[in-house]
Amino acid sequence: MTARTETKTPGGKSATGVPVALQRRHTLHFLREIRSFSPVFLDTEVDMARVVQHRAAALESGQKYSLLTYVLHASARTMAAHPEANAGIRGRLRPRVARFGSANAKVTLDKAMGGQRIVLSTVLPGLESKELLDIQKQLEHFRDGDPETMPEFAGVRKLQQLPVPVGRALFRRAVRPLHQRPYLMGTYAVTSLGHRPVDGFHSVGGTTVTLGVGRVTDRPVARHGKVEIAPVMRLNLAFDHRVIDGAEAADILADMKEGLESFSG
Repeated sequence: MTARTETKTPGGKSATGVPVALQRRHTLHFLREIRSFSPVFLDTEVDMARVVQHRAAALESGQKYSLLTYVLHASARTMAAHPEANAGIRGRLRPRVARFGSANAKVTLDKAMGGQRIVLSTVLPGLESKELLDIQKQLEHFRDGDPETMPEFAGVRKLQQLPVPVGRALFRRAVRPLHQRPYLMGTYAVTSLGHRPVDGFHSVGGTTVTLGVGRVTDRPVARHGKVEIAPVMRLNLAFDHRVIDGAEAADILADMKEGLESFSG
């Protein structure tokens, strides 16, 4: 039987509280761990016409690509070209920054465990050298898999069952060493709500750079002095000011925009 606590709201009505679901404990551990993050936010709009054209042509040939796959393809190449940002930081009294040799994307997933809707994340390694189809196959593996049985989420399932202080300590011990970050937290993060009517949002993924991806929708754009309708995506970037400055983050966002708008496959 679940223990409940009852308090009074300002209006005098009772408010009943229940413990946080076990399935969300890993999220609480993560949020506690990234409290030292110093976020700054940027955003831009991306003309996705070239991507949409490539996606439609691929579909006619029998291959379906997620829009997120294109974002991962472009972002990994961008991050590899910006080693100052493809990095991690640790320490307060003696902060140290490590630059990582590959672009490992942490991707968030909308999943359910034990009947509870939760957010999970996984790391897709070495994407700077992966082709579009390879990235799509990795995404499908995690999108279609069952997190209650997949070996990749065994650690999460263990954390969910541990007492909160123990789970918090083990999570901290695992993710703090810089040499383990690329494999457990990624070197950068991508989170998407583009499957819903969300234009844009900002998120802090625990990495120096986090990309927030909104939906692709038709909007008026200026081309060669004329207003036309084009598929446009809002792309948001959060960066950790402890590691890089705004000029570097702006360059990353500009390079990603260019990579998507000039995509040729």
